[in-house]
Amino acid sequence: MKLAVIPARGGSKRIPRKNIKLFCGRPMIAWSIEAAMQSRCFDQIVVSTDDAEIAAVARQCGAQVPFIRPAALSDDHTGTTAVLSHAINWFVAQGQTPEQVCCLYATAPFVSAADLRKGLTVLTDTGADYAFSVTSYAFPIQRAIRLTANNRVEMFNPERFNTRSQDLEEAYHDAGQFYWGRADAWLEGRMIFSPSAAPVILPRHRVQDIDTPEDWTRAEWMFKALQA
Repeated sequence: MKLAVIPARGGSKRIPRKNIKLFCGRPMIAWSIEAAMQSRCFDQIVVSTDDAEIAAVARQCGAQVPFIRPAALSDDHTGTTAVLSHAINWFVAQGQTPEQVCCLYATAPFVSAADLRKGLTVLTDTGADYAFSVTSYAFPIQRAIRLTANNRVEMFNPERFNTRSQDLEEAYHDAGQFYWGRADAWLEGRMIFSPSAAPVILPRHRVQDIDTPEDWTRAEWMFKALQA
C-alpha cells in the first residue's frame, strides 16, 4: 500500500489558518492534494489534522480524513516523524499495511505530480530509507557571513575568502515539499537527513518556503509567473 499523509494542524501562528488560506484562488492545501491525486502514486491520500474546518476543506478537495489527530501530536513541538508514525499505526490497526509512505506538506503549492512520481522511483530504485525534495543554494554557503554583536561582519569560513566561487562545492537544502519513506523507517524514527536518504533535486525557481507573510506574497508572485 502506498500512502500519502498531508500534515495540516490548525495552530499556525505566523500565518493564521495557513493550510486553508486562499492561495492564488484556492485553499493552500488544495494544491498538494491535487498533485497527489494527479501523480496516481497513492492508494490513499490522507490529511492528518486536529482541526474540523481543515478536515472539511480537505474532504472537499478530494482527500480522506479517516481520523482526527490527537492534541498531543498537534502542538508546536511535534515533529513530522511522530505524525507519520501515528498515521501508519492507524492504518495498521485497521488491518492495512502501508509500505511506502509519502509525507507531503500542505503548504507546497509548487509540488508537481511528476516530482512525486520521481520520488517514488528514487526510493524504490536506490534502496534508500527516504527520498525527499532538495534544491541548491543560490550563493556558495562557504562565503556566508554573520553579523557580530557590535554590528560588524565576519565570515563563517574565513579560510575560503580567496577561493573562487566556481571552485567551491555546491550545497543543497531541504526544499520542504515531500518526503517519501519506507514505513519501517518512519516507524523506527530513522534520520531523514542522513546517508540513508536519496535526493530528488528540484530547480530553485520551484522552491519557496512559506513561513511568513512576506514568503506568502513572494510565493504567489512566483506561482503566477510560472502559470503565465
